Amino acid sequence: MDQKNDAKEIVYEELQAHHSSGMMMLILNLLLMVGSVVWFVFSVIALGEGHGTAMDIVAVIVSCLYFSIIGPILFGGLKILKPNEALVLTLFGKYVGTLKGAGFFFVNPFVSAVNPAASAASAAAAAAVAEAATSGTKNSAQNVAMLAARNKKISLKAMTLNNEKQKINDALGNPIIIGIVVIWKVVNTAKAVFNVDNYTEYLSIQCDSSLRNIVRLYPYDISSGDDGNEKSLRGSSQEVADMLKDEIQKKAEIAGLEIIEARITHLSYAPEIAAAMLQRQQASAIIDARAMIVDGAVGMVQMALEKLSENDVVNLDEERKAAMVSNLLVVLCGNKDAQPIVNSGSIY
Repeated sequence: MDQKNDAKEIVYEELQAHHSSGMMMLILNLLLMVGSVVWFVFSVIALGEGHGTAMDIVAVIVSCLYFSIIGPILFGGLKILKPNEALVLTLFGKYVGTLKGAGFFFVNPFVSAVNPAASAASAAAAAAVAEAATSGTKNSAQNVAMLAARNKKISLKAMTLNNEKQKINDALGNPIIIGIVVIWKVVNTAKAVFNVDNYTEYLSIQCDSSLRNIVRLYPYDISSGDDGNEKSLRGSSQEVADMLKDEIQKKAEIAGLEIIEARITHLSYAPEIAAAMLQRQQASAIIDARAMIVDGAVGMVQMALEKLSENDVVNLDEERKAAMVSNLLVVLCGNKDAQPIVNSGSIY
């Protein structure tokens, strides 16, 4: 086992556990158990007829020991693994290797599998037993607890962690509600089991901590007066997701975990400021729309005056041009449709 002894910590490296064919050992053990029964019967018959020897007495003892103790113990070394599953094995507290790969294996029957996450799951299932006992489903809850306690296998599949939404202050101090989803998997079973107490809980806590560190660096959104170079949580979601993934990966390295992807699933202002921020966004949208309307109206008035002058439709002095510009801007920039007044007399 490659362990680096240091004054501060011991870093465990994953080792391949020694194993043999489970099917071959199963057949061999069954044959030996059947043989021990036959040997026991013939030895007892010989002793009963009075011509037994000391060898027959030894055969009876050995047969009983193998059939009742040794054979069942050997069955305990048989392990079945599905694809993307692993067993971290220890022998009297010492790490001896990890069993990986789908198949039927035989290992040292005295080794034990270790999985802290399964222990936590069994504790949660035990709590479910206590809760289900009051609802009349005690038997089914106990079955769940027993299965959780027995399952010591570590899944190597890509798994999803979806923590609860958090209230965090952004770079401007505004409280926001944000939630993320993290796709992860175990790549080093020895680190996952021995370097941290419970790698699933450890990852969950580190995700919350990393999320707070990243969110505090960005505002929720940029204002309309910015030059566009400033990053925000809403406008730079890909950059924020990449930084979040890197931050979590640094902290999850000690637990032998690989962060495949981290994404923001929910982003909104906190309820106490949501109404005010909505009004701010609406005001900003109205201002932008008004600015566009005024720009278009000025261009249309300028074009109208130029066309009137070019075609000599009417000659207007500066005072009447100013009055015409004022009237056109009122019509073009107004919120409601203009009500024209027709003058049937002279304009003078």
